[in-house]
Amino acid sequence: MLNWFIDRQITKAERDLGVPLDYARWIAKVSLPATIRMAKFTKLLNAHRGPKTAVHVASLVGSMADDCGSCVQIGVNLARKVGVSREILEAVVRRTPESLPEELADVYHFAEAATLNSPELDDYRERVRQHYGDEGLVEIALAVAMHRVFPTLKRGLGFAKSCSPAPVEV
Repeated sequence: MLNWFIDRQITKAERDLGVPLDYARWIAKVSLPATIRMAKFTKLLNAHRGPKTAVHVASLVGSMADDCGSCVQIGVNLARKVGVSREILEAVVRRTPESLPEELADVYHFAEAATLNSPELDDYRERVRQHYGDEGLVEIALAVAMHRVFPTLKRGLGFAKSCSPAPVEV
């Protein structure tokens, strides 16, 4: 009965996210405790507060640092559902932050610098703090970090063997 429920939840998530979740199905077959932890983490991913568009820009940059395919597509799909504009998403996915409004370009550069541990990180952190305050900075940094988990998990399990550029539909 529980397996049936989990399978239905994964099917619903695939429909909502717009991508197959083969790795989640495999985890569900292998480990119920891991499946429950993954579900709790997924709920945390979607519980962000703060500046909606900035958080989605940051999460996409975090996913793009580790994955060029389905995780980025999920990020785009989720952002579109909450009203992030196509133009902003295209600028992020195409890696053209210069076409973003200044505050979002700063978020993009902050997220990128955080994933690379770049020397510019301190400067971009302060710019993000100026735009969004301390709480916004926390939410944006969490978005970057948390959205790197699934690409790493999928790669570790063998469900994402390469990160070759994959077409992402905005």
